Amino acid sequence: MSSGPRRGLNGMPNREPSDTTNLATLYGSQPIPWSRPRDLLAVGSLGPEVHFYLGTVRPDGRPHAAGIGAAWYDGDLYFQCGPKTRKARNVAANPACTISGGLPDMDLVFEGEARRVADTPTLEALAALYREGGWPVEMEGDAFTAPHSAPSAGPPPWHLFRLTARTVFGVAGVEPNGATRRRF
Repeated sequence: MSSGPRRGLNGMPNREPSDTTNLATLYGSQPIPWSRPRDLLAVGSLGPEVHFYLGTVRPDGRPHAAGIGAAWYDGDLYFQCGPKTRKARNVAANPACTISGGLPDMDLVFEGEARRVADTPTLEALAALYREGGWPVEMEGDAFTAPHSAPSAGPPPWHLFRLTARTVFGVAGVEPNGATRRRF
């Protein structure tokens, strides 16, 4: 048990849920403790072996989904993409989005809003996380560049976005199983 708020990578406290709902009471499962997905995410840069997908809405209302590279930092998920990609244009027009991903032993869905990040300290911190995860990213102004990225990211430079989650769903496929919704 923690003696205070869990600290993020830069010493700031991670956000904690304000409401937890057990979605698996029918099966006798207990709510999944927030520490379980948070600790899985705490590795920072989630690397190519962990798959995340960004769900956005096109200007005409049709859904759009795309694979992304994600990083967890101080209680929020971050992703990057080129400013001319469909996902970046969708988020600029409507920041409401989802990020879903499969972590070891648990699937997660984050619902919230994404906003572009352009402040130097956050960019530097996320660039360091991505480098630790094996992506040789560098800062160029208020964006990232690197010798390579996923084709779906578009050409460099890549903008950084923060998803501030309002709701997180977790479904654990291994013992202890469960399904839990958290609101922040």
